[in-house]
Amino acid sequence: MIVTMSTNASQAEISAVVGEVENQGLKAHLIRGTERTVIVVVGEAGRLQGDVIRVMPGVFDTAPIVRPYKLASRDVNPQGSVVHVGGVAIGGPALTIIAGPCSVESRQQMMETAHAIQEAGGQMLRGGAYKPRSSPYSFQGMGEAGLELLAEARAETGLPVVTEVMAPEQVALVVRYADMLQIGARNMQNYNLLNAVGESQHPVLLKRGMSATLEELLMSAEYILSHGNRRVAVCERGIRTFETITRNTTDINAIPVLKSLTHLPVLLDPSHSTGQRTYVAAIARAAVAAGADGLIIEVHPDPDRALSDGGQSLRPEQFFELVQQARRLAAVLGRS
Repeated sequence: MIVTMSTNASQAEISAVVGEVENQGLKAHLIRGTERTVIVVVGEAGRLQGDVIRVMPGVFDTAPIVRPYKLASRDVNPQGSVVHVGGVAIGGPALTIIAGPCSVESRQQMMETAHAIQEAGGQMLRGGAYKPRSSPYSFQGMGEAGLELLAEARAETGLPVVTEVMAPEQVALVVRYADMLQIGARNMQNYNLLNAVGESQHPVLLKRGMSATLEELLMSAEYILSHGNRRVAVCERGIRTFETITRNTTDINAIPVLKSLTHLPVLLDPSHSTGQRTYVAAIARAAVAAGADGLIIEVHPDPDRALSDGGQSLRPEQFFELVQQARRLAAVLGRS
């Protein structure tokens, strides 16, 4: 249930409603907007005594949330949420472009890539220090040494860093270095990990699993939100279908559908969704046109020698051109 408080509701009245919700054995999530305060009530439906809450002082209105993802639902915040990461806003009128290599490989590679991204107009730096790979014999990442290089690149360029965390026990370490935690497609339903990043209160980028429905994606986001961590963005990265020419199939429908279902910012990863650099720019343009809040793109100074996913990584000059295209298209749509 959503409890909307009156514009002039006092703090004592808000606290009284929260107390009543908790007395009923439910959880109250407080969301303070510019005009009103909203209290989202979640928990076992049979416990809820809505009539009691409805008549409490300071309550303007109550309404049920029919979708299973309560906190992720757009009903909670019809205007849409903005996630702030190291001075960068994800969501709202501006398009956010996150870019970097699939894997951190060396200091030279990271510094060269980070400066190229900054000069092209990218706003955040991505790079994998821990890599979940299909083959146990593939490069698995540099671990903490890779995190240190990401932090050094941030210090040189000012670009906030997003990197993947793969296990609950890694969260505390990765939080020390990264501005945003990424949950990869293979871990979208790793509920212990979702709980851990939720408890961290650190910004989270949650990628859609390769065979996950949109509702399953939002239910995974709900795990993070249920810990009071409001700084969550979701990412479409292609799904597994019968098609084999591309690495995955870009579900461009997911962008407007997710925008209608959730207040969380929605990004698209055209690198993983196509698996081939030839198609990355076209799908990035499609994402902007469909209303995505941001893009996450793989960039490498020498893709042919990359230790992972070189075939889908753009060269710096290709990334520069993509950013220019995104700028022009965003302007046509009234965005920046």
